[in-house]
Amino acid sequence: MRGSANLILAALILTASAAASAAVPSESARLAQANAALQAGEADKALALLNVLAQPGGKAEAYNLRCRVEYWLEEWDQAANDCEQAVKLDGQNSDDHLWLARALGEKARRASFFSAYKLAKRVHAEFEEAVRLDPRNAEALADLANFYYSAPGVVGGGVDKAERVATQLDKLDPVRSHELWSHLAEQRKDYGTAEREYKLILSWTAHPAFQWMNLARFYRGRERWTEMESALRSGQSAAERDKSAGAALYIGASILRSSHRDPAWTAKMLEEYLAGSAKSEDAPAFVAHLWLARLKLELGDAAAASRERAAALALAHEYRPALNMNLDLKQDLKH
Repeated sequence: MRGSANLILAALILTASAAASAAVPSESARLAQANAALQAGEADKALALLNVLAQPGGKAEAYNLRCRVEYWLEEWDQAANDCEQAVKLDGQNSDDHLWLARALGEKARRASFFSAYKLAKRVHAEFEEAVRLDPRNAEALADLANFYYSAPGVVGGGVDKAERVATQLDKLDPVRSHELWSHLAEQRKDYGTAEREYKLILSWTAHPAFQWMNLARFYRGRERWTEMESALRSGQSAAERDKSAGAALYIGASILRSSHRDPAWTAKMLEEYLAGSAKSEDAPAFVAHLWLARLKLELGDAAAASRERAAALALAHEYRPALNMNLDLKQDLKH
């Protein structure tokens, strides 16, 4: 009898132990949760997970993810430090070098001339390393090409280099390739070719909402306002039909916002984006809420502005642009 009782007790202990183990998510599961939070724009939730995972002995992926959260929070120094740590832990990962280059690039934009020069050379080296490690990394190739046609030759830039990358992208990622050829045409002030390239993508891409927004951005640069607004409306309609293209609404709103036109329409696109399920890290929800707060203030709805600012801070409580927002319109527009 006593033996049976002991066996039952041992079985209960084993069952409880197994249940406790199952209740604690694995490291890979927590990394997946952190990435999902990043994509949803839930910066605080992502950081709460990553601050535990990105510790001595942690995986490079944890540092890479934390770098990306910090990048979108505009914490450039912290982002660069974490991406550098990811590279130290896994120097053969193309994406780690890509994100380090991006973070260093943002630091360079805000640095003094001498510091910017040194940082730009590092940005160049990191983009090239990302491509060397994975020649099929289309995102890294596109960023490297953008660096080439934007940077002066003294730090490694050159339109001829960007054209070689565009040729590499032709078969690998036709959409990115045509986008790059259009940018290069704009650099040469060949605006007719640039416009044709943008329209060409529209004829066969599976997700035209994004390409309509790219065409709208082109028209915005040329101050062709009527055509810009027509392209934006086409992009908005395409995004409403393609539920995976919600981020195109964020892009469209950013184009309208930068052109200081139709704040009510801009706000509507942001509200549609935030109400949808297709969030992405490069269209951060907390940024969308802050933009919406400023638009509501401009439209004279201070209560709605306050709610949207609170929504931004609920997702990212240390997001400085939201913390610094003044709910007095005249004061806020100075920032």
